[in-house]
Amino acid sequence: MTAPRPPQVDEELERLVAERSAGLNELLGHATSCWDEERRLLARQLHDNLGSSMTALTMHLALLTKHLPADPALQDRAAQMKLLLLNIINTNREMQLALWNDKLEFLGIKAAVSELVGEFAGAHGVVARTSLPDEDADYPRLVSVALLRCLEEGLRNVAAHARATELDVILDDNGDDIMLTVRDNGVGPGSAGNGPAPHHGLRMLRERALYLGGVLTLGPGPTGGTALSMILPRAAAPA
Repeated sequence: MTAPRPPQVDEELERLVAERSAGLNELLGHATSCWDEERRLLARQLHDNLGSSMTALTMHLALLTKHLPADPALQDRAAQMKLLLLNIINTNREMQLALWNDKLEFLGIKAAVSELVGEFAGAHGVVARTSLPDEDADYPRLVSVALLRCLEEGLRNVAAHARATELDVILDDNGDDIMLTVRDNGVGPGSAGNGPAPHHGLRMLRERALYLGGVLTLGPGPTGGTALSMILPRAAAPA
């Protein structure tokens, strides 16, 4: 028979495991923060460089078009060029929004949440309701980004798995903690057809919440469906 390990060995293993887990959580939180910052900077470069260049080209083309001979072939070619430039401008804008929601940076979390929920409702044909604080508080960037990522993940789950017809997004601030909840009336977590509950998006989101001293929960809503909630301390930005 194998001799039992001394209690000191078990305590040392537990300490090492705890240190390892804390270190990995800190590393993952730092990596996600760096990733967000790189996305923000890339979106800004697309706006400042490519976006402004495309807008200038559109203006130059409009000026040239006014001085073209009244040749249908030339006018048609100019119209095609204008349409192509507009498509490039729209694609560039979509890429910027996919990388970084500038509403969050310039107008605050309430504007970003309202726009994202409204666009989702229109695209997926669901009834969407939002409940937001009266005041648009100036949260640390890491907190605001984490809340928005929680909303994005919740909306992705609704679109992919929930088969919901109604959606509620609630942002609550009690002065100490901020809680964002995405709640739907779909099939609920773990139900047939709802896909596997644990996946990388939720795991990354949970680690992000832990890094900021908060918690992420996923479970049944109060009247069925699914509720995804993130609770973060108001001053959650790490040193």
